[in-house]
Amino acid sequence: MKIDLLQLVEYGGCSSKISPKQLEEILKYLPLPKDPNILVDIDTHDDAGVYRVNDELALVLTTDFFPPVCSDPYEFGQIAAANSISDVYAMGGDPVLALNIMMFPAAKLPMEAFAEILKGGYDKATEAGVRIIGGHTIDDFPPKYGLAVVGYIHPGKIITNAGAKPGDYLILTKPVGTGIIMAGQRLGLASDTDVNEAKKQMKLLNKSGAEVMKKYNIKGATDITGFGLAGHALKMAQASKVSIKINMEKVPLIGNVYNLIDDGCIPGASFRNLEFVEEHLMAADDLDYNLKMLAFDAQTSGGLLMSVSAGIVDKVLTDLHAAGLTSAASIGEVTELHEKFLTL
Repeated sequence: MKIDLLQLVEYGGCSSKISPKQLEEILKYLPLPKDPNILVDIDTHDDAGVYRVNDELALVLTTDFFPPVCSDPYEFGQIAAANSISDVYAMGGDPVLALNIMMFPAAKLPMEAFAEILKGGYDKATEAGVRIIGGHTIDDFPPKYGLAVVGYIHPGKIITNAGAKPGDYLILTKPVGTGIIMAGQRLGLASDTDVNEAKKQMKLLNKSGAEVMKKYNIKGATDITGFGLAGHALKMAQASKVSIKINMEKVPLIGNVYNLIDDGCIPGASFRNLEFVEEHLMAADDLDYNLKMLAFDAQTSGGLLMSVSAGIVDKVLTDLHAAGLTSAASIGEVTELHEKFLTL
């Protein structure tokens, strides 16, 4: 029996997140616990929480799950797991353990789809060196899958979105466009080549990028997911109390995604991200509209955005390319805080 998970959802992957503006309102009501061993919490909206166990060990804790972003259950499991584990890599940690989070409509899908999703997650977790040791499942429609992940890190080697410094350059490790391409697939407009490349990028672990960050002692980074490149860059700028300028002409793109915007493939999540960012944004008068909307495209399992000191940019890019991240590129710079946090 051929199963197409995309027939069950309107928004899949990280495009299904609530808007960042709504999230900010919700978090205002969440009290922050007081504990000197909490090294990173939600205060800066970072990728994961970090809790110090002792002077040599801290735990990185994160969770993520979403509805299907692709048709095939096994690939969906792979992508969801890669996305969940990514937050640990973005903090500079080593992911170790995970729990499955599964919502599955038992009366509407065969159990073989359930099994394939879990197998995809297991295989991707195994590739990352993560052991899945349990989980929780409820009957719910549409299906959703992800992981709660625990990683290890030295308390003195944490990478955060508050670590960007004026004079740094910004390096992005993966091309953008997954949200638009998967929307294009639903509309029958995206080519098989572009869809396959988007899925390849989403299944790609951020492990090698994280290893390069650790090699060069990089302190500022985040991963690009549901709030888009612009949204996560804004979060980094706010947390670091700097301004960030991104040159969209240097941002690597997946396949024909630029032209898909001309065909009307702009997911709703892009406009929600734009609404969140626009009051903090200075956009050039001649900024190409398609490139502007790509800055707000919600990415699923996107790349790492790292803040790199000027003297090592070329070395970092060389190592990223050698590690197989051939699209990695320098896309912008960090400056002292100006009137706006973000410039495109």
